[in-house]
Formats: sequence, C-alpha cells, structure tokens
Amino acid sequence: MNEIIIELEEISPKEFFGAQNVNIELLKKYFPKLKIVARGNKLKAFGDEELLEEFDRRMNMLFKHFGRYNKIDENTIERVLTSQSSDDYNTSKQSGEVLVHGVGGKLIKAQTVNQRKLVELMRKNDMVFAIGPAGTGKTYTGVALAVQALKNKEVKRIILTRPAVEAGENLGFLPGDLKEKLDPYMQPLYDALRDMIPAEKLAHYIENGTIQIAPLAFMRGRTLDNAFVILDEGQNTTHAQMKMFLTRMGKNAKFLLTGDPGQIDLPRRTISGLKEALLILKNIEGVGIIFLDDKDVIRHHLVKKVIAAYKNIENRE
Repeated sequence: MNEIIIELEEISPKEFFGAQNVNIELLKKYFPKLKIVARGNKLKAFGDEELLEEFDRRMNMLFKHFGRYNKIDENTIERVLTSQSSDDYNTSKQSGEVLVHGVGGKLIKAQTVNQRKLVELMRKNDMVFAIGPAGTGKTYTGVALAVQALKNKEVKRIILTRPAVEAGENLGFLPGDLKEKLDPYMQPLYDALRDMIPAEKLAHYIENGTIQIAPLAFMRGRTLDNAFVILDEGQNTTHAQMKMFLTRMGKNAKFLLTGDPGQIDLPRRTISGLKEALLILKNIEGVGIIFLDDKDVIRHHLVKKVIAAYKNIENRE
C-alpha cells in the first residue's frame, strides 16, 4: 500500500483539522478509498498511488485557501474538493485580493470560484448579471465592489435599488411614512454596507447622497452617471421596469444586476424582466453574465441542503 505524508508548515493543525478533527472526517468522506490519519502536525494517507496524487493536489489547494483567508469550513472543503481543477479554483492572483477593509478590520474578499469570476467580470464589463440562489454572495460581493470603486474614486456615488414587490406581505400595513415602510425592505443592502463602512461615515454618505438606497420606481426619469449601480432581486422586475432601469445608464457607470429566478414574487403570468433581459442581452459586448450555484453558498451549511431540497420539489412539479 502506498503512503503519503503531508506536513503542515506555518498552519495551525488545530485550526486546520477543526474541533475534534471534524475537517479530517470530511476529507475521509470525499476520499473513502484512502485511509487518512491526522497526528500532530502531520497528515498521513494510505492507498492507491493515483488517488494519493489527487489527494495531495487537493490538500495544496486547501492550504492555499487557508493561507489566504485564515479559515476553513465544510463549505470551503466541499468547494475545493469538487472544483474542476486548481486553475478553476484559483482564477487569478488579482481576484484573491482584499476588496474592502471593512469595519473592525474585517477583510472582505470574494470567497468562491464564481464570486471571484464575478469580480473579474465586473472589471471587464460595464454591465454584469449575477444570477444564483440565496446565500451565494451576489449582493454582498457587489456591494464590496461598489464600496471599493467609491473609495478608489472610480465613481462618485453608489446607488442601490430593489423592485418593491411584496412577497406575500403588504407594505401598506407597516407603520410609519414611506421611508420607514421601505427601510426594512432594503435591509439586506444596509447590512452589507454596515460591514464595510463605519456607521458615522455611512450616515454621512446617505445624508449627502453619495450612497442612495431606493426602490426601483424612484429611478424613473434619472440618468445614472459616475455611479456604481446595483439592482438587487432583479427577478421581481417586469419587462417595463427592467427596460426602464437598463436605459438609466449614464457615462462612467457600472451596472450590476443580481437575482434568483427560483424566487419570483411577481403575479402569475407576469414575465420576469430579469429572465427576459438574460435572453436578449447575452450576446451583447460589454455585458457579462455569471451563474452562481449552491457551491457558492457561504451562509450556514444547512442553507445549501435547503436549496437542494427545494430544487428537488420544484423539479418534480
């Protein structure tokens, strides 16, 4: 039987192996034909030579990830062990960069293959569609790119918008004036910004219009120039709303449209403006499209299982 010994250099075995060696148990799950043993700062594997070579390659990818982000979890291990190749996982040096130094020294980076591809697409195109299920970091990565562009003085303002479609809830029943009714609805956008910009500075930006957060209807008639504009929840736009939004694009503008075609809250028989736009704009130069999937989910590991369970039901229907 062949054997390989991998020594952990400059990496804490305790952090890499996980509590009670939970990460080693995951490795065993993905390499069931290998005998894997963790002792001290060494990882030993026994088995077929070809499998050991693959194991060594994947471990190097995991070491690189750990060195870059100083953490590893179930989602990371699955992404690395199921990615097509190391080239796929490490798309470029530039895409592994820190996008924003967030509040409390938090380093905000694209964490998955497709999130890094989104960063690259945004650099090469003025309009990008990021499509995928909940929790894949579409909006969060987009907001980080917008904040980075603002800090680098590439744009003068950030505009974040969503179509105010009521997902089974009625905004009219919420207390307060229009802003108070809409603020909870725009909460995911505020949450991302709060991670990246100190509270006092964020309040100042919102007050002077450097950062604007408003429902899609408020975009009508405007020309959005010198701005990084994000349309979130784009699947809930109609044909007319999507056309209106796309034609707001002004000089030196970046447009990012995010959405999940699996979570459409529009009335029945209403065509999603996002689905339509993807079809008619897919071959236009300057427009980039990236599809994220459950491998990009960076929330609790159960979110991935929830998405898969619902996908099974929806496919049957």
